[in-house]
Amino acid sequence: MRTDLHLHPTPAVRNLGILAHVDAGKTTLTERILYATGTTHKRGEVHDGTTVTDFDPQERDRGITIFAAAVSCAWDGHRINLIDTPGHVDFADEVERSLRVLDGAVAVFDAVAGVEPQSESVWRQADRHGVPRIAFVNKLDRAGADLDAAVDSIRRRLHPAPLVVQLPIGTEDAFTGVVDLLRMRSLLWTDGDGGVGVGGGVGRVEEGPVPPELLDEARRRRRLLEEAVAELHPAALDEFCTPSGVSTPTLVAALRDLTRSGDGVVVLCGSAYRNRGIEPLLDAVCAYLPSPLDVPAVRGTYDGAERRRPADPEAPFAALAFKVNATATGRLTHLRVYSGAVAKGDTVWDPTTGRTERVARILRVMADRHVPLDRAVAGDIVAVVGLKSARAGSTLCDRQAPIVLEPPVSADPVVSVAVEARRSADTGRLATALARLAEEDPSLVVRTDPETGQTVLSGMGELHLEVAVEKIRRDGGLEVTVGRPRVSYRETVVEGVSGLVFRHVKQDGGAGQFAHVVLDVEPLTAEVGTTGFEFRSTVVGGRVPQEYVRAVEAGCRDALAEGPLGGHPVTGVRVTLTDGATHVKDSSDTAFRTAGRLGLRQALRACATALLEPVAEVTVTVPEEAVGGVLGDLSARRGRVTGSESRGGAAVLTATVPLAELFGYATRLRSRTQGRGSFTTRPAGYVPAPATAPVA
Repeated sequence: MRTDLHLHPTPAVRNLGILAHVDAGKTTLTERILYATGTTHKRGEVHDGTTVTDFDPQERDRGITIFAAAVSCAWDGHRINLIDTPGHVDFADEVERSLRVLDGAVAVFDAVAGVEPQSESVWRQADRHGVPRIAFVNKLDRAGADLDAAVDSIRRRLHPAPLVVQLPIGTEDAFTGVVDLLRMRSLLWTDGDGGVGVGGGVGRVEEGPVPPELLDEARRRRRLLEEAVAELHPAALDEFCTPSGVSTPTLVAALRDLTRSGDGVVVLCGSAYRNRGIEPLLDAVCAYLPSPLDVPAVRGTYDGAERRRPADPEAPFAALAFKVNATATGRLTHLRVYSGAVAKGDTVWDPTTGRTERVARILRVMADRHVPLDRAVAGDIVAVVGLKSARAGSTLCDRQAPIVLEPPVSADPVVSVAVEARRSADTGRLATALARLAEEDPSLVVRTDPETGQTVLSGMGELHLEVAVEKIRRDGGLEVTVGRPRVSYRETVVEGVSGLVFRHVKQDGGAGQFAHVVLDVEPLTAEVGTTGFEFRSTVVGGRVPQEYVRAVEAGCRDALAEGPLGGHPVTGVRVTLTDGATHVKDSSDTAFRTAGRLGLRQALRACATALLEPVAEVTVTVPEEAVGGVLGDLSARRGRVTGSESRGGAAVLTATVPLAELFGYATRLRSRTQGRGSFTTRPAGYVPAPATAPVA
């Protein structure tokens, strides 16, 4: 049932995201949720460009979600802070920043396609953050929709225990409702806006008994659900062994526990476009996903000590900034408040920069609209106006109770383009626009090429960079020229060196510098293409004090920025500090950091190194008759086909292809398939580059 959106107690708050592959129906589902809860009075449509959360002109032009958008609504005495996240792989960093501050999520799957590449990626992202999920199998009204096949793909590819709590009534165009296996009732939806039924939602929902023709199947599936839950939950197991089976209250409590622990995933179904299944999904969000009080106290550090903050409005204030963007309202900093409270006019402290800032206004975010608030408390997701230096990932807290929360991790960019203003008089404005872009989206990196003097913009893919450049043109009114995209290569060690001695001695008047280090450098693993960096010390006898060991590690990380082959970043390396020496007066952190940097550079020149190029897993969906041509094209692009299957009269090909070979692939695929082919990509790491690859 819909309720007014006022302040709710923390136990009644749900902070959740909508996660899925592109075109699985995330934004349509979000629109139906807003309409069902009475937040909006007209249903927005993606194809009409009338959605609430896809409010950016580029989102409406392209018909995809680009920027994570937050909205709030109320349902059955609960406040739901919802973030609609992008589904395209190029904007995975938006998903990462959102997941960092969420307590739960709804994963949306296409009932025809099942688990798709990007839905698998966002699922793994949620795993890393420990975010509990429920699953919604969407588009059951489509030709070829199959709930059981979609659930099987969830089980096989994502490896959770799917706990299906609904049985569809009808298939494809005849899909009209569901059987609720928990309460053994039917829910039927009628088309149109003609009334309010169970839950007060879209159209009319009629509750009734299970249809006689589905009664046996519903009983069988209810028993399978009880059995699956009993295998995972001791209270359900105790009742499962009784003649009456597991009671509904016990089953609901067990599903809540399994969802919040991550041991099981509740699966619901429906058709968001046709307004079917929305109310039961909202009920499941309130029943199974955790409130801020149900998740562990947030952890942080300060002065090397771990600190925790409970979701208590009376505790010291602590919040994490996860998104910054400029609007007509001003510079908005989006916060997740983890503990304490903040009121309009309060001052907050950024422990990383040591700066104090004043909160001028607090806003409840409704996509591109905002509702003013007097204060925000633990569990809230809000935007504030007035912060000048806070960035995505900044911690804001009470100065008397400092804490630094772990920021979201941004992925390394893989594609770069050179950008310059068409008119030299606009160079300064372009620099300002690029700096603002990088501030709003940390996955965009702006740098100046030291050899050419060009400004280089790096991001997660072609589309990511296209959107960024178009934003500069639209928002800044700038004419910009863009160079051909280039991939970001890496360098790695194939064969290392041992016992490399480097002595840093500097005497030029005043305090001198002395640092002596002995380094071993080796590949991180035997597999060429492994990424990462590992530093360790085997120094004994205090020959290098611990504070200097940390300085050596910092210097080594500095050296990884440019490799010996072509100045590309170095990865897949393990460095061991085996020995060293100090000087009683001239040794310092600075001296040992310099020794670490210069010593590793020298060691890398002595190692056998190799160039690595980024590769992507490509999933191509094409008509059966076009398979031969598409396979030949993938082979010509140095692709390695890893799988093939038939799905709904089309062929689905999976291949690993170097990212450098995918530029312009969308146009080529359309021409080979008369516009009927489509493809998606996701990063698949790095592999050794061919000898013809550019080294600089």
